[in-house]
Amino acid sequence: MTFRMTTAERRGYQQICGDNGFMMVVACDQRGGMRKVLSDTPEGQKAIGVDVLGKTKYDITSYLANKATCVLLDATCAVPGVIDEGILSRDTGLLIGLDDSGWDTDVNGYRKSIMTPGITARRVRELGGTGAKLMVYLRPDLPDANNHNVQIIRDCVADFAVEDVFLVVEILTYQVDGETDADYKAAFPDLIIGCARMALELGSKVLKLPYPGTPDACAKVSELCDGVPWAVLSAGVDHITFVGQVKTAMDNGASGVIAGRSLWKDCISMDRAVSKDRLENVASVRLHEIQAILDGYAEQH
Repeated sequence: MTFRMTTAERRGYQQICGDNGFMMVVACDQRGGMRKVLSDTPEGQKAIGVDVLGKTKYDITSYLANKATCVLLDATCAVPGVIDEGILSRDTGLLIGLDDSGWDTDVNGYRKSIMTPGITARRVRELGGTGAKLMVYLRPDLPDANNHNVQIIRDCVADFAVEDVFLVVEILTYQVDGETDADYKAAFPDLIIGCARMALELGSKVLKLPYPGTPDACAKVSELCDGVPWAVLSAGVDHITFVGQVKTAMDNGASGVIAGRSLWKDCISMDRAVSKDRLENVASVRLHEIQAILDGYAEQH
């Protein structure tokens, strides 16, 4: 069964899409990942407070995301300040991340997603969000690995349905103990297809997924979605690699891009003057290249 958006959800979706009808969201809700970009050492990363992360996210918003259709931010460092301090453009949508940084593990070593306390559908609306993004980890081939995270999806989908607030569901998968790199790589396309299937069955209406690995896997995801939009995420690959992935995903039915580190990972610094320059002159060029690709697909339809 495919779940369709309500009018309010459709409006939220429209606001994270460009005039070309495709999603173009700059993701900077990372916390642990952003600390690793800003410092090479565990000690340095630990010393980076939420205030520094917040200012870094302000800079990404000011000099990069305001040129996109939407920004994805967290309520720990960046929201509501990005609105209250006039950083976010009035024409730029805002997705608020529900998931907290990192994960817990159960007795079997399976990942348990964790949520940012107090960020509900109603709170997203109060914070000025266009909608929200939920990220959970799944291993669709290992049913016992998923009970905790499936319940998170169920609860969030139900909460956002009651409040009629737009929700993007992001699914990541992961390598389990004892699984070789080769086995994981070989299984990855089917894992992403399985992740998409599970998320759709749980009522997700818009998906954010890693590049599924092959054109065929992208096409299978699109077939499963049956009109439910899905965006490809960058997973921190380099820009040239991501451009190729975007083209393949779009060729095979994707509905846009939600990208973070591939745009800005080498453009942020503890020196905000350096961040401003590189976000303006390096990251923005990358963004415009992806926007041009999406515009090209719009012209084909």
